[in-house]
Amino acid sequence: MPTAWLMVRAVVAEPADRPRFDRWYETEHLRDAREALGALRAWRCWSRLDPSIHFAFYEFADAARAEAVLASSGMRALVEEFDRVWDTRVTRTREVLELAGQLP
Repeated sequence: MPTAWLMVRAVVAEPADRPRFDRWYETEHLRDAREALGALRAWRCWSRLDPSIHFAFYEFADAARAEAVLASSGMRALVEEFDRVWDTRVTRTREVLELAGQLP
C-alpha cells in the first residue's frame, strides 16, 4: 500500500493565466511528471478557498522514494521545463507527505 506523496503547491497569481495553466498541466505536465518521477499515480486539484492555488500529488510506495525524486534528473528536467513555460509567473513549493495513520 502506498504511504507517501510528493505534493507540489503552485500559485497562479494572475487569473488570466489559469486557463492556459490548467490546459498545460492537464494535457502535458501531469503525465510527464508522473512518468519522469516514477510515481504510482498522479492527480491535481484547485483550492476551493483560494482559486489561485493549484495542488499536484504524486504517489509513491514509501517516503524514501518520494524524497529521492527531489534530487533526481527527472525532477531537474521537470523544473527546467516548468520554468521555461512559466518563468516567474507561477511560484511553487514542494512537500513530501508520509502516511501517519488511517481509518478503514
